[in-house]
Amino acid sequence: MIKTPYYLIDKSKLLRNMERIAYVREHSGAKALLALKCFATWSVFDLMQQYMDGTTSSSLNEVKLGRLKFAGETHAYSVAYADDEIEEVLAHSDKIIFNSISQLQRFASASTDHVRGLRLNPGVSSSEFLIADPSRPFSRLGEWDAAKVAEVIDQVSGFMIHNNCENSDFALFDQMLGQIEERFGGLLEQVEWVSLGGGIHFTGDGYPLDAFCARLKAFSERFGVQVYLEPGEAAITMSSSLEVTVLDTLFNGKNLAVVDSSIEAHMLDLLIYRQPARMAPCDGEHTYMVCGKSCLAGDIFGEFQFDKELQIGDRLSFIDAAGYTMVKKNWFNGVQMPSIVVRQLDGSVEVVREFSFDDFVNGLS
Repeated sequence: MIKTPYYLIDKSKLLRNMERIAYVREHSGAKALLALKCFATWSVFDLMQQYMDGTTSSSLNEVKLGRLKFAGETHAYSVAYADDEIEEVLAHSDKIIFNSISQLQRFASASTDHVRGLRLNPGVSSSEFLIADPSRPFSRLGEWDAAKVAEVIDQVSGFMIHNNCENSDFALFDQMLGQIEERFGGLLEQVEWVSLGGGIHFTGDGYPLDAFCARLKAFSERFGVQVYLEPGEAAITMSSSLEVTVLDTLFNGKNLAVVDSSIEAHMLDLLIYRQPARMAPCDGEHTYMVCGKSCLAGDIFGEFQFDKELQIGDRLSFIDAAGYTMVKKNWFNGVQMPSIVVRQLDGSVEVVREFSFDDFVNGLS
């Protein structure tokens, strides 16, 4: 039995998402790039690269990882590049996307022979959280003024527009894309490619894939552009779990269970957005608040129902635990870092990475 805690990536579940991505690629003509900011566990890139066109990044390190570990195109984007990293970014990427006209002009000479793009901000988004809303007031994410962009249009061959956030509503996607067409249509006609970013939950159950494909194809044909998608969560949704063990139980007005993991250290995105972790549905009569082992008072995975009273040593499984977990895991409190485990397509289970005290020490100085 594998020692907890560990992330378990199930390739058969991952394959389901890959097949839906392949369907969209085939029927819309769009290309799909894995958003490394969401998921960068390269042990399963051997499967993913068979169904996707490459990667997109948010930093020099991600650019280099994409080039090293994932076949296909490598797109580079960053909110801001530093002078001392631009040369490496260009060396490891096929396209570079600048966040601002200022950055485009700053590195115009260095990137003369490179495929260049610019991020646009359409002023609308699907985000329900201000912290994640790229169109929030005073946002630094992309250029808003079409007139200013028109002045530098000869310096780029494409645009990136990322304004969806866990958007499972096709009608909303369609509506916002229409607003993008209206606001930036004159610019879109002058470029060769457009990335519509990530955050579109098109691999979810019940999503109208054919309507989505038709909309993407119509957009591509109207403006004569190659469309790119940048799925992060959509690529890995429901493919992985975080496996933990109960270390203690107690009662303090509620039944509590402490596990050998931490939401702050191992599922940080949920803490940031104040959302509970997820378990497979259960309507048992025993309710427990499952808590992490760090000293943070709010280190709580959530309240869950169980068929029986929890005992020390019981194994628990948090589902849908791939996105923004392994890329954000940290050593807070020195809590043991979860191993990374892969269930291969043939059903065999392989521990692909374990973390030790040396990893904890070497992350500090």
